[in-house]
Amino acid sequence: MSAKDTALKILDASNVGTMATVYKVKPHSRYMTFFHDDFTLYTATSNDTDKVEELEKNPYTHILIGYDGDGVGDTYLEIFGKATVSDDESMKEKVWNEKLEGWFDGPDDPKLVILKIEPESMRVMNKKGQPPQEVTL
Repeated sequence: MSAKDTALKILDASNVGTMATVYKVKPHSRYMTFFHDDFTLYTATSNDTDKVEELEKNPYTHILIGYDGDGVGDTYLEIFGKATVSDDESMKEKVWNEKLEGWFDGPDDPKLVILKIEPESMRVMNKKGQPPQEVTL
């Protein structure tokens, strides 16, 4: 299986990962729920969160996704990308699902924004017996 196929398989199977931003020149990580369209990632958040403020100052992010905690051999993705904050209604509709109801009143909630992460580089990590594999985007 190619690195690109492996990456898509991981993205299809995993939706929780860590997302790091920069806070006062230091990394700041948190767990996020991601949705994807090919290799573009989306995640919902509130417009008044630290991550939105941090991304407005520095739009670059680092994401780890795919590790399921079963052991040292779990394959995962390491993604470096550029994030944009959007309150576009069609993007909100695209990402909206019932799991977000605990945080938002619906896709038209004024606090809801979508982070769109366009990868600049992506690597398949920890694939048994292989070094990190660059994913051609």
